Amino acid sequence: MDRFAELVARARALTAGGERRAVLGIAGAPGAGKTTLALAVVRALAADPPAGMDAGWVTHVPMDGYHLADVELDRLGRRDRKGAPDTFDPAGYAALLRRLRAGCDTGPVYAPAFDREIEQPVAGSIPVRPGCRLVVSEGNYLLVDTPEWCAVRAEFDEVWFHETDEELRRERLVARHVRFGKTPEHARAWVRDTDEPNARLVAATRYRADVVVACAEIPG
Repeated sequence: MDRFAELVARARALTAGGERRAVLGIAGAPGAGKTTLALAVVRALAADPPAGMDAGWVTHVPMDGYHLADVELDRLGRRDRKGAPDTFDPAGYAALLRRLRAGCDTGPVYAPAFDREIEQPVAGSIPVRPGCRLVVSEGNYLLVDTPEWCAVRAEFDEVWFHETDEELRRERLVARHVRFGKTPEHARAWVRDTDEPNARLVAATRYRADVVVACAEIPG
């Protein structure tokens, strides 16, 4: 599927006739453009809410808020692999998704975000208000076939797999690491030694997606 309008319509259809909140996941390798796609879908839907609703009927809640903090990665001896599956808290993420699916009539549910300036998760950053009918969440490992990540997958109504040109994906990763403080040499080494093993793991989960997205033109 490569037409953006079709993706927006598919996301909207997840909420049709449902009493509870729907949750859409977008998986893909590091640097594939998952966040760009998620935000574009959210913007398009927020600009055209269903009758009687406002722009808050759809909310973006990324998986990255469930990175383990550096202090815990240091304790576990995993900081040099930050971004690998075992440097996240999938049980906490699954619990949040379960709570979001259940809905909340009395007030917002607060989700964590990930601040790339400090490279740390920040609790209570994203309010999901009672009027929200669709949550869009993206992350590398949504389709990984291990018990902890299968528990995450069970909380999604649908998961898309977003892929892009591999050379472009790696270039994006290097540029991102440089933008947030690594030298070009360190960035290239990190992509080669840390991001690419994770990317191979994620690529092997592609077949488990409901839809494979190759969206060359996403509105900015």
